[in-house]
Amino acid sequence: MMKEILSSSRTGDSCIHVKHKSGLDIFIAEMNGFSGVEAVFAAKYGSVNTMFRNRGDKDYTVVPEGIAHFLEHKLFENEDCEVFELYSKTGATGNAATSFDRTAYFFSCSKNYQENLKILLDFVQKPFFTQESVDKELGIIGQEIQMTNDNPDWRVMFNMLKCMFHTHPVKIDIAGTQESIAKITPELLYKCYDSFYNLNNMVLSVAGNVKADEVLAICDEHLRPCEDKGLELVFPDEPDTIVKSDIREKEEVGASIFTLGWKCRPASGIDRLKKNIAAAMAGELLTDVSSDMYQRLLREGVINSTFVYEVFSGDGFFSVMLNGETEQPDYVRESVVNEVKRLISEGISEKDFRRFQKGMYAGLVREMNDVENVANLMMSAYMDGVSPYDTIDLLTKLTPQDVHDFISSELSEDKLVLSVIERMDVQS
Repeated sequence: MMKEILSSSRTGDSCIHVKHKSGLDIFIAEMNGFSGVEAVFAAKYGSVNTMFRNRGDKDYTVVPEGIAHFLEHKLFENEDCEVFELYSKTGATGNAATSFDRTAYFFSCSKNYQENLKILLDFVQKPFFTQESVDKELGIIGQEIQMTNDNPDWRVMFNMLKCMFHTHPVKIDIAGTQESIAKITPELLYKCYDSFYNLNNMVLSVAGNVKADEVLAICDEHLRPCEDKGLELVFPDEPDTIVKSDIREKEEVGASIFTLGWKCRPASGIDRLKKNIAAAMAGELLTDVSSDMYQRLLREGVINSTFVYEVFSGDGFFSVMLNGETEQPDYVRESVVNEVKRLISEGISEKDFRRFQKGMYAGLVREMNDVENVANLMMSAYMDGVSPYDTIDLLTKLTPQDVHDFISSELSEDKLVLSVIERMDVQS
């Protein structure tokens, strides 16, 4: 078992990283003075992982869209009882989430963390799938798919992704479709579980009022050693171009909403983290409430306080998105394109840059004082192949030129997609 201390020279925060004999990576942050505990047990497995093979497999396995999310639902129901019943007896709050490239199971509690950790480790390692339980879940997830399809915020984003990506499965709804989940069988669920829920492809992150020795003792008792299966993921070749630049739908919404997104070149590891930070700074500049563009659009009644940015990245995809409400999406697009050109031509103001850098730094420091954020920070760092404290270190080294280079090379007008959900009474 390998054990190391990871720390930030800037904030003084630290955590313990253990490569457990079972194959699992474990991160523990002992946060003295905090009463709560957050634990996350996660697999590098999300909706984009639809094609894979293990060492020794002759052919690749192709699975139905939405199976990662389906599997997450089924793990909460074991052979004896539902996991929520176990957590209710210990006073914990438990849940799970599947995203594009990861699935996480987690709990929060203020007492009995050792018992809750045992529950978490045990149920995630005990899959139980039958045809009867799969059939039962089809109806439940089918309703969830319908609900998300009726959600305009969800629709406007996935419409944009479908216009942005030709072949990458990130454009597919995380829950899949009614047609795709109908193809899921217990055999496919076990295949995916055995491949992706191998401890060598997972991480345990625990933060708060805990003792590392106690956490590791529970892990020694409850983790079942796994052989690394040499999991290999495959993604279809994705062109640099977008599919089309504009998509619009009319719905019964209170206000027309939009997502404006650039398709950027993907990256991985520390390079992606650097790119994420530069992209976030670009987003801050474009949505800055004190900027001339923002104030003009606000004064003209074109946008409101919902105008925000998001950096969206993962395996094989990277995008900067601007979201908000407007009845004049073309005017917003034109204004943003002109603002990008201005930033490229005039450069990044040193004053603005330092203001945003200090604000982002303060936000990261605040997150270090939240148990849930710390647990998720350690988990996400493992998933991204970086250290938990790399973000704050790289942020302090970021320069205005780095941000200018990102904007110049990535925020290209020919890679820009506008997705709009218009109010029914708004004229086309």
